[in-house]
Amino acid sequence: MANKKGYDFAEVEPRIMKFWEDEKVFKFDLKKKNIYSIDTPPPTVSGNMHIGHTSSYTQQDFIARFRRMKGGVFYPFGTDDNGLPTERLVERLKGVKSKDMSRAEFIELCLKTIKEINEDFIYDWKRIGISADYDVYYSTIDDNSRKISQKSFIDLYNAGEIYQEDFPTIWCPECQTSIAQAELEDREKNSKFSTLKFFVGNSELHIATTRPELLPACVAVFVNPKDERYRNFVGKKACVPLCDVEVPIIEDESAEIDKGTGVLMVCSYGDRFDVDAINRHKLEPRVILDYKGEFTEGPYKGLKIEEARKRILDDLRKNNLIVEEKDITHAVNTHDKCGTVIEFIPTRQWFIKVVDKKDKLIEQGKKIKWNPSHMFKRYENWVKGLEWDWSISRDRHFGVAIPVWHCENCDETILAEESELPVDPLQTEKKCPKCGNIAKPEEKVLDTWATSSLTPQIASSLVGEKIKIPFSLRPQAHDIIRTWAFYTITKAYLHEKKIPWKDVMVSGFVTLEGEKMSKSKGTGIDPREVIEKYGADALRFWAAGIKLGEDLDYQEQDLVAGKKMITKLWNASKFVFMNLKGYDGKSRPEKLEKIDTAFLQKLNSVVKCCTDSFYSYEYSRAKYEIERFFWKDFCDNYLEIVKKRVYNDTGDKKLSAQYTLYNGLLYILKILSPVMPFLTEEIYQTYFKDNEGDKSIHLSNWPENEEVKSSVDFDSFVEILSKVRQEKTNKSKSMKAEIILGLGRESLDKIRGSQKDLADVTNAQKIKTGEFSVEFIE
Repeated sequence: MANKKGYDFAEVEPRIMKFWEDEKVFKFDLKKKNIYSIDTPPPTVSGNMHIGHTSSYTQQDFIARFRRMKGGVFYPFGTDDNGLPTERLVERLKGVKSKDMSRAEFIELCLKTIKEINEDFIYDWKRIGISADYDVYYSTIDDNSRKISQKSFIDLYNAGEIYQEDFPTIWCPECQTSIAQAELEDREKNSKFSTLKFFVGNSELHIATTRPELLPACVAVFVNPKDERYRNFVGKKACVPLCDVEVPIIEDESAEIDKGTGVLMVCSYGDRFDVDAINRHKLEPRVILDYKGEFTEGPYKGLKIEEARKRILDDLRKNNLIVEEKDITHAVNTHDKCGTVIEFIPTRQWFIKVVDKKDKLIEQGKKIKWNPSHMFKRYENWVKGLEWDWSISRDRHFGVAIPVWHCENCDETILAEESELPVDPLQTEKKCPKCGNIAKPEEKVLDTWATSSLTPQIASSLVGEKIKIPFSLRPQAHDIIRTWAFYTITKAYLHEKKIPWKDVMVSGFVTLEGEKMSKSKGTGIDPREVIEKYGADALRFWAAGIKLGEDLDYQEQDLVAGKKMITKLWNASKFVFMNLKGYDGKSRPEKLEKIDTAFLQKLNSVVKCCTDSFYSYEYSRAKYEIERFFWKDFCDNYLEIVKKRVYNDTGDKKLSAQYTLYNGLLYILKILSPVMPFLTEEIYQTYFKDNEGDKSIHLSNWPENEEVKSSVDFDSFVEILSKVRQEKTNKSKSMKAEIILGLGRESLDKIRGSQKDLADVTNAQKIKTGEFSVEFIE
């Protein structure tokens, strides 16, 4: 039990956390009816929890705790250990390079390292009160997840939905791997916008570009067919500056008349438009960059892109080949994992067909309830904007191996048998069934999203697939709608023609002075430090004030408000039970006092509002309503209204107050328990458990909205009380000052039957009929 002199969150919260763990309070129970299933986001094991986690994960936990009190909840926990962040973390922690080890050795090292650090990593989630069943646990690189991911590949390949092709692929020179369109992030970069001199015979043709380093890769020049300025150049050859190369001048509408000089340089490959242009006109590509983003030929061989750009600009200036230069800032495509500007490099990769299914995938998205609803538009816009199929292969060492071998003798693709999964082709010899030759193992691994897109199926497999898709809920942040949401919807449609979940709740970002927090920029807030200062409940209370889908600026004053709420609720609970000695929690008089009935009627309207709010994922509204009711109606007014009755009266009048106090406080605690689970559990264990019997408040039933009718209007009663208090304040009188209170008939009718309680709380010696008045008795 906490120190009765005050609530010590630093002592209580770790103890309550241990109680939940020891008692298996959040253990999944298949016997429960109406199980609510949550496709929990698996955090990446690549560092400590950040403040964004605390808001988004506690917001989903509000819903999990509410649903648990309404029935059964399937709320597993996983960690995303399959990806570049984990690979780099393990390399850093263990002082190794993955490329120096076999894939099997490195995966084994990763699994061992993850196991070593997982307990500390997961502790952060437990410490903020995430009520997942941590025994129903998966890692996206464990044997079970790899098996499910590899089976997905095999099934989709056999269904004709996966293909392999040599294609200019979005490539990250830093990570040295192909990436998908969904992994692109626009970033503002400073650059030079240079207008260069091309030559057509003795005539100059001016072309503006931000990529002069791609001059050696130029294969054509485009002009718009409607651009009269260049009509005489069409069909001729243009000499590329600094290069002993002539390229055709072609009419193409992709050359924008009003952009730059209106002439477009087509290179292999500057961007996706170059890829499309070269394919449409069947041009011969001239590739000059390797996988590391270095030049492979010519005078700039071995130089990185940025260095080559500077050298080429210098050479262009020396040869008087620059007409104009401007300093500009423009958006460029970068890899979202490392911020490196991407390139397009021809490689052989694996793809899942998605472009031909845009309409179907939008239709699937419409079947899901998006919360907030406008988030569907982000999904729809992303799908409509798809230009390439999903690139699912990665040129990395660590990850889920693609379960394929290739016979170079007869060009046969050989898939693993399901009984072999999970399998690493690099560690398993396979003979070609046609010619008997030893087949070449696939060296690439699957994109991490190819596995994370199967989290509903992975989680379901942990309980014998007794939880089927669609799950009830997918909680996630808005920045990964284009990845995690889209890919999971895609896989569910391709495999089962179903939606993966019925609802999606989309959280926003936590910002600091309007900017998204970033540890690398020194603008991060460490939640461990916040918890040490204010406690997890205060942090959760802050998170509950963030509306779903909205970004919110971090303000420490919101934590102070949460701490005040904790102190007030603890002290109010102590006060209530000081006046409930000997009360068993069940007894009630045959007839409740009218003001007690009025209070319970008001309480039940709050129960209904909060219940509806949690059902619709409006936890912030529920938090606001119960906070306002607790401070204003319960503490400021009802406790004062019944104070004399519980102190001085006996029999049914006192019992009526005790019954109402007990149930009023219990209902408040239950409604607040999803938001402030530690405090409400401590108060429940201290004062209510012996009477209520439930092992935990979080395993008790959610308050039911009972039909309570009262002839007394509680708000009208409080309005009169407030006016009396204001009169006493205006006259600098004590609240205990005796008065004669005058009330109009309309006011009296609204509170009729509760005049005695009104007289007690206002210290009115008499209540008379007439205009509202307060006469002080000297």
